[in-house]
Amino acid sequence: MSLEEINKLFEIVSSHNEWRLRKTVNLIASENVMSRTAWLAYISDFEHRYAEGKPGKRYYEGTTYIDILEPWANDLMAKLTHAKYADVRPTSGTISNAGIFRVLGSVGDKALIAPVQAGAHVSHTKFGTLGALGIQQVEMPYDSDSMNVDIDKAVKMVEEVKPKFIVMGGSVYLFPHPVKELSEAAKAVGSKIVYDAAHVLGLIIGGAWRNPLDYGADIITASTHKTFPGPQGGFYGVRDDEEMFKAIYKTIFPYFLSNHHLHHIPALIVTALEMENYGKEYAKQVVKNARKLAESLVEAGFKVLGEHLGYTQSHQVVIDVREQGGGHKAAKTLQEANIIVNKNLLPYDPPSAIKDPSGLRLGVQEMTRFGMKEEDMGQIALFFKKILIDRAEPKEVASEVTEFRSGFTRVKFSFDREGIEFNNTVIDLVK
Repeated sequence: MSLEEINKLFEIVSSHNEWRLRKTVNLIASENVMSRTAWLAYISDFEHRYAEGKPGKRYYEGTTYIDILEPWANDLMAKLTHAKYADVRPTSGTISNAGIFRVLGSVGDKALIAPVQAGAHVSHTKFGTLGALGIQQVEMPYDSDSMNVDIDKAVKMVEEVKPKFIVMGGSVYLFPHPVKELSEAAKAVGSKIVYDAAHVLGLIIGGAWRNPLDYGADIITASTHKTFPGPQGGFYGVRDDEEMFKAIYKTIFPYFLSNHHLHHIPALIVTALEMENYGKEYAKQVVKNARKLAESLVEAGFKVLGEHLGYTQSHQVVIDVREQGGGHKAAKTLQEANIIVNKNLLPYDPPSAIKDPSGLRLGVQEMTRFGMKEEDMGQIALFFKKILIDRAEPKEVASEVTEFRSGFTRVKFSFDREGIEFNNTVIDLVK
């Protein structure tokens, strides 16, 4: 590869960083940004190394320092989530789910999952990890009024089906799933409850969302890069069952991963310590911002789901944009104006509408991390109105969005020194 090609590559990376970190309002609900402190911890020689096996009992030499960091990370995550046992080796939340499903069920066994309308992730379904393992998906009933699992019908289903395990949590959900209400029925038939907290881990740690392990769940799984603003990766914690934890631990490696991407562990520790210190304040502001965005969007003329329930208790807001051309068109138009969102199926959409669903899923966690507060959510709603209702030229609004975003380039709720901000290079290691 020539030097010219290398320069071109860095121009592309730099352009991406400039656009996403300084010019756009990012409302993708599954994304976040690490602090500069965590980012610096992320860049190390650990990127090149292997550490298969347990700390102190590796299949490779040269693991002296990761053997210090990995148990530290496990202990921190266990403490923050109220788990007795934790493991940060999974490279994604889906890998965490895979290892757990493999241990709790066998081919032909049944698992109850939250209804798709209440946010079930693809890994919970027959189309994803559950199906790959040959475990039968049984979907719990949906209650449109509560926008959640129908508790009474779900309890009866647990008693009748006697599933090996129950999966709750998900990717598009505004209100906590009823773990406590199902835990007694699950225990009575010997079922385990797995709670996928990928989207709400940061809210749980910050005390703004119910901790499922305190309400009867046996296992929590998560991604480490959504409301928990760390490096991309996965994690799981077991409430108190040591034998189950050992079985899952031995299944993650070697069944579902070999090397576990060591460089994410130092950055995860930084983020965990930041959440220990600032997580409560951060999570509280995330939820306040989400509710304010929902209210402001309604005031601007949009249909926001969940009005009778207070719109949301999470970082997410879900809006129906059928009157604005549908989810696909709305998301593309907003991107032209430097607002990044994702189209999403709404509870009343048929599965066939996946390419052009009725709605948008919005998340405020990253913009909160950059310091936005309630009044800023009002401004974002006005941008939505200008673009999707008033039909202003998106590229003209883009400059307004960038000007607005220019006041929010420093990561808050972190150990970063005041005055340090992201710039348009890959990362400035000198400033």
